[in-house]
Amino acid sequence: MMGESMAGTRKKMAAALAAVNLYLQQEEAAAQELQPSSQETKSFEFSPWSQSGRQEMMAMRRLIQLRAFTRF
Repeated sequence: MMGESMAGTRKKMAAALAAVNLYLQQEEAAAQELQPSSQETKSFEFSPWSQSGRQEMMAMRRLIQLRAFTRF
């Protein structure tokens, strides 16, 4: 008799712990969805220095493609 009630208690405890664990995982996933990603915000910022650098790289590649330099 005591073994049967002990097994039932263990099953209930395991079910309760599994439910709490699932709830915590869902809460964590929901919290991560609400937080803005730092990578997303940085990719849309405008910087004159980065814009100038990209333009210089494109100009240099264009000159190389036109074979303006003989050493490359």
